Amino acid sequence: MILKDIETFVVGNPPPHFGGRYFVFVKLTTDRGVSGIGEAYCVPFSPHLVAKMIEDVFARYGAGTDPHDIENLWRRVYSSGFTQHSDLSLMGVLSALEMACWDIIGKEAGQPVYKLLGGQVHERLRAYTYIYPRPGDQTDVYHDPDLAAERAAEYLGQGFTALKFDPAGPYSAFDGRQLSLEALDLSERFANTLRDAVGSKADLLFGTHGQMTAAGAIRLAKRLEAADPLWLEEPIPPDAPEEMAKVARATSIPIATGERLSTKYDFARLMEAGGAAILQMNLGRVGGLLEAKKIAGMAETRHLQIAPHLYCGPVVGAANIQLATATPNFLILESIEQWGGFHSDILKTPIQFEEGHVIPPTEPGLGVELNEEVARAHPYTGDMLHLEMTQHPVF
Repeated sequence: MILKDIETFVVGNPPPHFGGRYFVFVKLTTDRGVSGIGEAYCVPFSPHLVAKMIEDVFARYGAGTDPHDIENLWRRVYSSGFTQHSDLSLMGVLSALEMACWDIIGKEAGQPVYKLLGGQVHERLRAYTYIYPRPGDQTDVYHDPDLAAERAAEYLGQGFTALKFDPAGPYSAFDGRQLSLEALDLSERFANTLRDAVGSKADLLFGTHGQMTAAGAIRLAKRLEAADPLWLEEPIPPDAPEEMAKVARATSIPIATGERLSTKYDFARLMEAGGAAILQMNLGRVGGLLEAKKIAGMAETRHLQIAPHLYCGPVVGAANIQLATATPNFLILESIEQWGGFHSDILKTPIQFEEGHVIPPTEPGLGVELNEEVARAHPYTGDMLHLEMTQHPVF
């Protein structure tokens, strides 16, 4: 069996755009007619250019090869053009191709991918969601702790036992920085208001996006400790694991990070520095399923946990589910609410969600199939990137 054909899909994510402005999917097909799907996360170029990048890399290293030879594909792409470095763009491309290969491997074996990654450990996967806005909101749920508390009660009613929120303000191309006193006060009020609202019924996950210096993050953490969050997420930019470790040593709140890292090499430096208790690899960027499984094994030796990151489409979500199901040190899975709306429409069969948990599929491969008719009916025609940072300093 060899890989023969490729097709890419650049899909616009309709309002309210939860998960990003668009998704970049790939479908690989073998000479036996077996197809697999993958997804690239947040490559910092026009998504149409990203689709061409995926096609280029496939033509150079994937076409005519056996999809089972994951390690061979991985090393050749990782080293493409004399690189051998954790390049986020190339790793996003490789992740999508590698994911599609695993989908094919599982279908050929007649098994879910998790059965081929060590077998099933978890029968269901605890999940969390961001607290999202709703049409008709009179205030901004990201800046109104009372509205966020009302929304939290709704999510608890849906079975969620963990909720994430980020009131610390915009993230900028010029970060890290010291948060303003106003932002610190709002963050503290958010955490305490939500803790009062949910009591011990839910964990609170305080999300940030690298806005702070280590010193600034420590100031924030001291204000949050009374609310006992499960984690403080990526408080400083991802390029300085030693600085992240300073924050980890200065607070009782576990530090979670990793969505902007790729490969075992990035995560090794983070772990060696002691920069995090919880690793949040994104399978559409980290280098794929096997690479994420290796990182999870490295984390297991240090008694660290994984919580796969997701702010993209449901194909990465499906890959996260496969990894989490087979990983002993899995903690919690990021969901976008209950995987409804467009995240359901773009799949032929939606991800199964029950009372705050994702139920691993039993179908072979990744367990989901792309609805290509829906994908083609929603082309992305904008010119903005999946996520964009504020382009001026924030004070």
